[in-house]
Amino acid sequence: MKPTPEHNEKIAKLTFAGVYPHYVTKVEKKGRTKEELHQVIEWLTGFDENKLNELIEEKATFKTFFEKADLNPNAHLITGVICGYRIEEIDNELTRQARYLDKLVDELAKGRKMEKILRKSEISPSASSGTKIGNQKFTL
Repeated sequence: MKPTPEHNEKIAKLTFAGVYPHYVTKVEKKGRTKEELHQVIEWLTGFDENKLNELIEEKATFKTFFEKADLNPNAHLITGVICGYRIEEIDNELTRQARYLDKLVDELAKGRKMEKILRKSEISPSASSGTKIGNQKFTL
């Protein structure tokens, strides 16, 4: 399913302050903590707790929220389906970023280990130790 332009506009106008309490409720209901939620949000956006509170108080829209964010360079590793949309197929950048956040919150609530949620680039051991072709060794 592809998001429509109207759907993308609706996401842009949502306020983070309006959605945030639902994130907290979702994770706490499943035995996770607000601190873990903040860790996930900070990993994705770079926002610490003070900045989050500031954005909540000013009722920042998702458009403003993600414009101010310093998106994690590994955010592209967040894939899969959330809310009926395959994240990696979403063309609208803002909608994709909002779905990244939804997916991370969902994974946290489902009990996924934090080190899996906070994706890291994977470099294969052979690539980091170098590749030998003939008698020449190439390293990255």
